[in-house]
Amino acid sequence: MPEKKSLIAELKREGASTRKILERITTEHFSWKPHDKSYSTLSLAQHVANLPFWISLIINSDEFDLANPVPGREPVANSDALLAFFDQRIAEAATALENAEDSSLDKIWLLKKGGVTNANAPKKIMIRFIALNHIVHHRGQLSVYLRMQDIPVPGMYGPSADEK
Repeated sequence: MPEKKSLIAELKREGASTRKILERITTEHFSWKPHDKSYSTLSLAQHVANLPFWISLIINSDEFDLANPVPGREPVANSDALLAFFDQRIAEAATALENAEDSSLDKIWLLKKGGVTNANAPKKIMIRFIALNHIVHHRGQLSVYLRMQDIPVPGMYGPSADEK
């Protein structure tokens, strides 16, 4: 299977699971956070919703410097806007992957901070590391947020305790 087909399949699978979590977040819960040092529900959910952006960025560039602002950080107004934003980012990422040549995914991509390289690897590895794995990580955090707010948690890789 070509690498981009594998990445598209993974994006669709993880995107669908992520959307199930984001669908459970209501506007009334946006300001809740489990601890003073934690993200608010809105901040974490918007971060998750924006992570597919990195796929497009990685495919369409050779590097990114974290000294620059990451696009998409403006707060959304409500849960419908959060889902629309996520759907947009997933669609953009899928399109970028569909349009990519498999050979371009072997090209080295750099993540910098203030001009200093923090990470470099082939684009296909950076897509999994910076976008897909990152989504799964923070989606797990959101599932805990839901549990702590007594909101039923959807299953990700099978049924959850709330789905019999």
